[in-house]
Amino acid sequence: MSLTRRTLLAAGGGGLLIAQVRSANAQAENVPKPATGNNALRIAMPAFASDPFFPADGSGDKGIDMELARGIAAELGVEPVFDRSAVTFDGMVKQLMSGQADMAIGKLSRTLQRGRSILYSRPYAMLHQGLLANRLNLARITQGKPPEQIIRDFSGDLGVIEDSSFATYAATTFPHAQIRRFAGWNTVVDAIRSGMIDMAYRDDFEIKKLMVDDPSMTVVARSITLTDKVDTIAIGVRPDNPHLAAFVDLYLDLARGQQVLNTDEIIARYRQGSKA
Repeated sequence: MSLTRRTLLAAGGGGLLIAQVRSANAQAENVPKPATGNNALRIAMPAFASDPFFPADGSGDKGIDMELARGIAAELGVEPVFDRSAVTFDGMVKQLMSGQADMAIGKLSRTLQRGRSILYSRPYAMLHQGLLANRLNLARITQGKPPEQIIRDFSGDLGVIEDSSFATYAATTFPHAQIRRFAGWNTVVDAIRSGMIDMAYRDDFEIKKLMVDDPSMTVVARSITLTDKVDTIAIGVRPDNPHLAAFVDLYLDLARGQQVLNTDEIIARYRQGSKA
């Protein structure tokens, strides 16, 4: 039986439909995926603790940053794999630059210097910058004047954590200060206690948290909030994956309701965790 022209057209239309479906499936398979590497999301996070953002390596999975990391991985349908080998904040940035990690979540401050090398999400926390001053040294420096009048021209010893955002900020915010770099926050605080340095430079949350943990610090030190200076906390993304960076922003918008935490909210969560 010979095929009619109508039959041929119908058969041709069916073949065209099948070809279109195959083409669409092939295109879908070739669409770049936000996550990379064996159905896992490799997340850089420091080895040390920064409550209530993240615990020390091996100390559990609670914290603001842990929740973010697991939430993003769940929405991507992949497993979060944590790399806790970074001993500094800049160490996480280097892991992104080298491709060892897909994301860095660990109270990571946004800086222009880091922004030249990695991608950032929009901020999920916004803190003020702050100072922790040794009371005796501050009295000697100010000589009765309000601290606010001498802060910007401060030329004494200023302590910062090595490879932190504040080590970067210090040179421009306090150009006349003698910058002293320390391995960690505890050693900076010890230097304030002993009077080895005049002031320490960090975000106001960490300084207020210190006062919560150790009220005796108020005897030897006072906190100063720089209300015109902010420290924005965001998620770092490896520079060759803009799709993942866009997805993280979408997650912060839709799943987190564009919430940007402030110091008071984070301190409240920290107090609640301390009582648990």
